[in-house]
Amino acid sequence: MNLIDVVEKKYANQNSSKFEAFKTGDTVEVAVRIKEGEKTRIQVYQGTCIAMKSPGQMNGHFRVRKISDGVGVERVFPFHSPAVEGVKIISKGKSRRAKHNYLRERTGKAARVAIDYSR
Repeated sequence: MNLIDVVEKKYANQNSSKFEAFKTGDTVEVAVRIKEGEKTRIQVYQGTCIAMKSPGQMNGHFRVRKISDGVGVERVFPFHSPAVEGVKIISKGKSRRAKHNYLRERTGKAARVAIDYSR
């Protein structure tokens, strides 16, 4: 076992293996641990997964986009971050793309991804 494997094993998030299998285009709800002073709480961030990088690896992350008060907001969540408590799938999207960056220019109904009822 080399040094990189030791470091990855030590810093891997145990919750990441419990995440539901999701893909780009899916509407997901990410539970994030927020620290405010001495207290910590869990905040839910719900939006469309528009990109994923290296899903099974240590440096992998996924990008979630939502519209808040008419403004698009994106957050990047590393898979192995200790702040990410869980990922829950709200709806599965019918998608043929690996990245959904085109959603950034769209608003309203055009910014939706079709629901995949077969999955």
